[in-house]
Amino acid sequence: MVKYGSIVLNFIGGQWVKGQIRKALSGFYYVVAEDTTYQTRGRGNFRKRKLTPLVGDWVEFESSNLTDGYILDLLPRKNELVRPPVANVDLGIVVISMVEPAFSYNLLDRFLVNLEYKEIEPVIYLSKLDLLQDTQQLAHVKAVYEKIGYKVIASENEKVNIAALKKLFKDKLSVFMGQSGAGKSTLLNKIRPDLKLATAAISDYLGRGKHTTRHVELLPIDGGLVADTPGFSSLEFQDITAYELPRMFPEFVAAAPFCKFRECQHVNEPGCEVKHRVEQGEIASVRYDNYLQFLAEIEKRRPIYKKNK
Repeated sequence: MVKYGSIVLNFIGGQWVKGQIRKALSGFYYVVAEDTTYQTRGRGNFRKRKLTPLVGDWVEFESSNLTDGYILDLLPRKNELVRPPVANVDLGIVVISMVEPAFSYNLLDRFLVNLEYKEIEPVIYLSKLDLLQDTQQLAHVKAVYEKIGYKVIASENEKVNIAALKKLFKDKLSVFMGQSGAGKSTLLNKIRPDLKLATAAISDYLGRGKHTTRHVELLPIDGGLVADTPGFSSLEFQDITAYELPRMFPEFVAAAPFCKFRECQHVNEPGCEVKHRVEQGEIASVRYDNYLQFLAEIEKRRPIYKKNK
């Protein structure tokens, strides 16, 4: 019996072990156990059970050699992301460009809401500051999100930014996410030049970057694991209910106990402390406007009926 992080590895007949999926590619799952990588496939019963192994999953598997193994079971997850498909994430690093593509409060808040919902700690990394001419915009973005309590990495000195990021990696599974062309792969290449991850320029026609990362892989960096994942430019709220949404805004959570009504949705209710703080400038109006838009999107979709656990 060997401890591997918080997971105990039980060797049964020298073949059945517990490990973590570090890469998924072309139907194969690459599982690491005791610093050894095994190429495996998922058992057919996963499909019947409607289970899909994800990068980051802890699994029990069997293998007679390094290239011919089978995943037998998935261990319980603490969370999972669909886009990107990663499980057991500790830190979500949202890479948002200030220019090319243009900065979007709406897009950033979509990422933050989804991370809050999955109980993943968010970190905001503002990229392409060397191309930014409007320094007031940068100051405003930092002020809005730092006031809420989010960590914002946005020094004009890129080496300082990278050093700040690397300090966060230790003992954590971190995911880089953000719109295409924001510079996620470029950033990881600077953190670990040996990775040589593919990058692509912004499309002049579409005004957004091309997808350059074709699979999800956990990379060992500075004592932790970091996922480089495909970029994308929009996020929908598939699981979050209208009731849950206000709880995904930390500044709303802080104000809610002072609302007149206990289950205040912060829209039309009288005596709403959230709306009062927006009027007083204590809560950023752009965040409140995004909240109203997200709420409208959720209310227009088909009802979500959650199964009792």
